[in-house]
Amino acid sequence: MPHILIVEDEASIADTLVYALQADGHSTEWVTLGSAAVEQQRLRPADLVILDIGLPDISGFETCRQLRRFSEVPVMFLSARDAEIDRVLGLEIGADDYVVKPFSPREVAARVRAILKRMAPRVEPATESTLFQLDTLAMRISYQGQPLALTRHEFRLLQCLLEQPRRVFSREQLLDGLGVASDVGYERTIDSHIKSLRAKLRQVAPAAEPIQTHRGLGYSYSPEHA
Repeated sequence: MPHILIVEDEASIADTLVYALQADGHSTEWVTLGSAAVEQQRLRPADLVILDIGLPDISGFETCRQLRRFSEVPVMFLSARDAEIDRVLGLEIGADDYVVKPFSPREVAARVRAILKRMAPRVEPATESTLFQLDTLAMRISYQGQPLALTRHEFRLLQCLLEQPRRVFSREQLLDGLGVASDVGYERTIDSHIKSLRAKLRQVAPAAEPIQTHRGLGYSYSPEHA
């Protein structure tokens, strides 16, 4: 049974989420403070965190940043703030979805199911190549024999590229590969993940460019440039 941590200071909203998620087969836990959420995730890790932005102690954005220092748990932001800058910021600091209040409890439950389904590791054997070693069960990728320190989003992005060499993926397709809802529509967050990935690959092979940019189209993995 997936365990969901709800971080929300309004009791009526939290009660609605608890009811909808438990009816959908999840166990839930509710806290009202960002600091309590961080501590709870250390003690009893949840499978997904639903995180309000306007919390009494620290913001949801800061709470997410602190969570990302030690956890890759999927995060869904829940907020009355619907400005594009807030949505983009939420996704760029590591959120998987952003839902604006007022919301439909059934839609939130459906989005939770979708995120958990996308985050489930694929049961398949590790694949080997001369340059990259991809182990989907362990969620680990090595490059030229050196393990890469990747975030969950970076792992899934590189996995998507490696599994179909030379295919050009649009930013929207790569968002889907990350498990971020494509209807959120902020494809430019992919660019920051690509930049971070390239920096980590250059630490291993400074002259190589395995991730190629196709202007106006997207990105691909090129074995010839690896």
